[in-house]
Amino acid sequence: MLDLELKHRPILDPDFVPAVSWNQAYQGIVRGNRRSRPLVIAFECADGSISIYETRVLPHEGEYVALNERYVERLLKFLLWQKGGLKVMVDGDPGIVAMLKSVYSYEGARKFDYQFMSEKVYGVLLVIEPFHFDRTSIANQNGSLSLGRHLDGCRIGFDLGGSDRKCSALIDGEVVHSEEIVWDPYFQKNPQYHLDGINDSLKRAAKYLPRVDAIGGSAAGVYINNEIRVASLFRGVSQEDFESHVRPMFINLKERWKHLPFEVANDGEVTALAGSMSFNDNAVLGISMGTSLAAGYVDGQGHIRPWLNELAFAPIDYRERGAVDEWSGDLGCGVQYFSQQGVNRLIPSAGIELPPEMPLAEKLAEVQKLIAAGDKRARAIYETIGICFGYAIAHYADFYDFRNLLILGRVSSGEGGSIIIDKANKVLKDAFPDITEKVSIKTLSEKDKRHGQAIAAASLPALNKDNEAVQTNGV
Repeated sequence: MLDLELKHRPILDPDFVPAVSWNQAYQGIVRGNRRSRPLVIAFECADGSISIYETRVLPHEGEYVALNERYVERLLKFLLWQKGGLKVMVDGDPGIVAMLKSVYSYEGARKFDYQFMSEKVYGVLLVIEPFHFDRTSIANQNGSLSLGRHLDGCRIGFDLGGSDRKCSALIDGEVVHSEEIVWDPYFQKNPQYHLDGINDSLKRAAKYLPRVDAIGGSAAGVYINNEIRVASLFRGVSQEDFESHVRPMFINLKERWKHLPFEVANDGEVTALAGSMSFNDNAVLGISMGTSLAAGYVDGQGHIRPWLNELAFAPIDYRERGAVDEWSGDLGCGVQYFSQQGVNRLIPSAGIELPPEMPLAEKLAEVQKLIAAGDKRARAIYETIGICFGYAIAHYADFYDFRNLLILGRVSSGEGGSIIIDKANKVLKDAFPDITEKVSIKTLSEKDKRHGQAIAAASLPALNKDNEAVQTNGV
């Protein structure tokens, strides 16, 4: 809908339309139109906090209607998956409000997002309504969570992925045991498979401790007070079994472990926390390129915000025929660019032939073998991801205040990860020099890569002096 001049185009994905570049072009038209007007979107979260986003749009008439609708719908999509909310309040043209209410509904194009927020995350229907923004009566009221950074005592930390589950045992912050166990959780129909697997890892780690004082974990999904609201690991479980057995799974595990301090958080948040602890700095946006795309944020004060940060579903490509997210059905979402799915999407374009039925993790491993051998086709995959990622970082910078961008996950490991970072830095230097001066792209040391996530997860719960530790035989 807009003609863009890009300094870099992804070699295997040349039609990519960076969200940040599209938005900049749109706002350039807005600034040149005397009749442009303000638009305010406010989100009311479950804890009562309010987040406000202010922008400007073109007059909602004639040829500008399509541009406005594209801009505002994509904006709301990003903000919903970044922050979440029970209620969305819009101060703007009534036509824009009506469009959003229609699109984000059970009958609209964003049915998945509406249903996800309403039924899975918050349990009440998402409300989109007009309001009058008065700066004197409403302002940002950002809540924060003080989770993590507790390393005293004997702790277990676990991280649940789509292809393996990691678990570590720590004594006063020092890892005394760590292991990865391969599993296949996605399409298991029986939730007992998941419960038994997680508990097995906990028991195996406990053997290396004289006692267990606390347990912390991370996994993709939305967790509120240890209750699983939604998580892709359990996509094979029926809705009935999810409600009965999956939703209270970590609460039940806490009971099994004699009500020890037990905290589970989104893996993206734990990734950002791991980075903050490793760098000894705050203002960290963590991006994990694994089975899916996970993200987390630690603000400038070292706190975790009560946001969703589900950037897997946040759009970063605005082309009209972008990559399709298999879950939501939407186009141009981050998961199809910065994950194993993103690598798989580019394999045919690179001219690499692999069996279609081969699992994504194995396809990634094959591509990594090729790039280690100097294969130019595999290199093109990582260069493409890196260019897209550079533009995505600039887009994220419009919504997050960060100075450390942490990149983790299997897609970013080895030589391929270095290529991704190099290309992303090149895009930022050439197209967004102001971000280059502010943001540093970082990864963790090999030690922290192996243990950082588990240490951060184990640090989530604070010790409760009233709780008795679980005694083990220890080794």
